[in-house]
Amino acid sequence: MGKFEVSVLPSASVKASALELGFATVGICDAAPSPGITAYADWLANGRHGTMSYLAKSSDLRADPRALLPSCRSVVAVTLNYAQPNPPVPGQPRIATYALGRDYHKVLRSKLRKLERWLQAMHPGVETRACVDSAPILERDFAHLAGLGWFGKNTLLIDSRRGSWFFIGLLLTSLHFEPDLPSMGSCGSCMRCVEACPTGAIIQENRRWQVDARHCISYLTIEHKGDIEPELAAKMGAWTFGCDVCQEVCPFNEPRASQPLRAAKASEPDFLTGRAWPGLNELAQISHEDWDGLTRGSAVRRTGLLGLRRNARINLENER
Repeated sequence: MGKFEVSVLPSASVKASALELGFATVGICDAAPSPGITAYADWLANGRHGTMSYLAKSSDLRADPRALLPSCRSVVAVTLNYAQPNPPVPGQPRIATYALGRDYHKVLRSKLRKLERWLQAMHPGVETRACVDSAPILERDFAHLAGLGWFGKNTLLIDSRRGSWFFIGLLLTSLHFEPDLPSMGSCGSCMRCVEACPTGAIIQENRRWQVDARHCISYLTIEHKGDIEPELAAKMGAWTFGCDVCQEVCPFNEPRASQPLRAAKASEPDFLTGRAWPGLNELAQISHEDWDGLTRGSAVRRTGLLGLRRNARINLENER
């Protein structure tokens, strides 16, 4: 089939292929302007992205998947579970659950490339582009449109049956597949995540829930460079890289006998192969050579050597 074929293809085969690759869920939506781009622009205009200037530089590309792949007609959205036990241990760094195993960018991108190759074998001439987090596209919007979840007050995508412990990946394609319906759901009157956030980063403005990155522990421990305000540092507690609080308290992540898929544990081996992290005292003064070896292939590398040292020192201070 040529890449400019206009007929709508059934989605069963591509979904089956994605599930065979290990993805937890898969859905499809039409390529269209992102419905959340206006809210995203407002969030940027209000400075809620902090020092993540790269988000503003790529805002035009995020408006429409066809800015990344001009021939795009469908967006295949997939999820991959990463939940696993992650209790705090005194004296040890507390790493967000998503970063315990191999860097998820590498894992999802590898699987999406396999799906690309399958599509290319089935439909010679098809054009595709895999997107995993770092690509300038609003992944949540298209995962929602593809029926994989709805937005919680903590701004995470929530699947009513599975919770929110999953990564999102997208595959843009010039093929036109039968689309799914957008996901429906709501937090209702629940305020658990809002009340539990240590720094009050989850706020409502203009009747829309959002996260002010400047107060988010994940942002502070990963993206923020330099010193952290003492008041915010004191609220970081034991978190050395990232934060899971808003997911830990979410009712949709509570396993129930009637809904066994909720908070489904990770089955991807790369996520379950953890690494031995040194204690906080050692981490607070870790050498560049040791840091380089320790964080290679890990999402924790994102925070950098100085950031990891800084965070460990703050954790030690908070333990006193």
